[in-house]
Formats: sequence, C-alpha cells, structure tokens
Amino acid sequence: MKLLSVVFSFRNEEGNIQKLVERVHGSLKNSSNWKYELIFVNDDSTDKSEDILLKLQKDYPIKIINMSRNFGVDPCVLAGFRHATGEAVVYLHTDLQDPPELIPDMLKKYEEGFDVVHTIRTKRKGEGKFRMFVTKIAYYLINILSDINLPIEAGDYKLISKKALEKILNQKEFRPYVRGLSVWVGFKQAYLNYERQARGAGESKMPLLSAGPITDFINGITSYSLKPLYIGIFFGFFSIFVSVILIIYALFLKFNDLAIPGATSIIIAISFFSGILLFTLGIMGIYLARIFEQTKGRDQYVIKEIKDYK
Repeated sequence: MKLLSVVFSFRNEEGNIQKLVERVHGSLKNSSNWKYELIFVNDDSTDKSEDILLKLQKDYPIKIINMSRNFGVDPCVLAGFRHATGEAVVYLHTDLQDPPELIPDMLKKYEEGFDVVHTIRTKRKGEGKFRMFVTKIAYYLINILSDINLPIEAGDYKLISKKALEKILNQKEFRPYVRGLSVWVGFKQAYLNYERQARGAGESKMPLLSAGPITDFINGITSYSLKPLYIGIFFGFFSIFVSVILIIYALFLKFNDLAIPGATSIIIAISFFSGILLFTLGIMGIYLARIFEQTKGRDQYVIKEIKDYK
C-alpha cells in the first residue's frame, strides 16, 4: 500500500482543523491502494490550533511541525514538503475552501501517469467580483511577463509526485514561488476542475491588497523572467522619442516667433520622466532585493519542534 502525504500550512485555524481532518479521512478511508499521513505546519499560531491537533493525533496520523516564528505560507509549505515521506504529496489550505473530497480523483490521475495534478477553480464562492477580476488580471500578467504557463485559476491545491517534488526541493531559491515551480519542473501535468467553497470559520489571512498576494504576484513574475527589466529599456526609448518631439516643438515655436510655454510644460515633462525613472528603478530594486536575499545564505525557515504521530 502506497503512502500519501497531505500537507497543510496554517496560522490560527482552530475553527476549521477538526472538520478538515475528518473530511480528509472520510475521502481516503475507503482507498484500498493508499494510506495517508497529515502534515500540519504551524506558522506560529496564537490560538488553540495546536491543542486541537494534539487531541486529533490520538486517532489520526498527524505530524505537527511548529515554526519558531511567523515565516509565511511558502516557507511553511516547503517545510512540509521536506518532511513528507509519501509516494505523492497533496497540498491544500486549512480554510475548507478547497474540498478534500477531490483527492481520490487526483490520485487516479497520478496512477494514470501524471506527476503534477493541478486543480482549476471554475467558481469561487464567498469572494467578491472585484477580487476575482484582479486575480484574473494578475494571472494574465504573470503568464505574459514570465516564462511559465501558469494555468488561470489554478491555486495551491495540487498533487505532486515524489519525482517532481525532489526536483522542486533541489532548487536553491531563497524565496521560491511554489505555485510556479510545480509548472516549471515540467513532467506530465493534468488538470481537474472544481468549485471553490466559501471559507469555513474565521477570517481570511490573505486580504486582496495585503502583503501576501502582492508578494506572490511579484514573485510569480520575477522568479521566472527578466522581461520586467526590458520594460525599463522600452520606457527609455519611449522617453527619448517624446523628448525629441518636445525639442522639435520648442524649436518650431522659437523659429516662428511664438510664445514658448512656461512652467506648465516644464512641470508636465519633469513629472512624466520622473515617473518613468522611478518605475524603472523600482523594477531594478525588486531584482536586486532578490539577489540580496539569495546571497545572504540564510535558512528559509526555522523549525522549533516536530511532534510526530506514533
């Protein structure tokens, strides 16, 4: 019988954990080919999440990985991946939006020979139209500006084979975009559609304009492409073109004894070119920051303790 590792990264999810564990167990208990382990990576929760997991650990194969502080989602996911021992790994959130009942279908795809099984959200209940619109725009921009083809509406909920997972974990990026790495490694990839449910208990840990989604968007672009740097070159040529037009215009006014515009035109020109320069410097700054983080050589996360099931 093969082992499936189900990885969860969470912070303060005391209202969802028990129901989540019960639903995962219910979806896998009748499998004749697979047994499972649940790996919960605790991103320094301050509620009773760990106490609930310790009680559930008496009845379910639960491994608890406690981080030393709050490191964020992707480092916790990587920690869970590195401590997974299964033939395949499934990762999903603990907010009950992603249905564990889809896992048997993902396993069927794996048994058909696919190494990565993505889930595509056809509907996203409980999320506003504005958020969904911005999310789609973000995916389109990532696909246009990066060198990977990230499926639209494919989130973190996915199955990864041990073979593909080893290649993902071999990468040396300090701040990896895990969602993109699952596409970047290649291998045979499959897709399953599902309707994302509204969040269970608690409030979202990832508001639309919070640091998490914005960082994910920036990582999605800068991790897989240098195209944003080329945007600076494009703006440079565009600025030169506009400057030449303004010079020709100014000379035309001068030679025809017409009044040359004063402060207004100067302010417009300075504002325009300053905006372009600051935007370009900002893009360069993002890449320099990634280089700086990479060269420091720090660990991606620090684990305080691991509480394994017997």
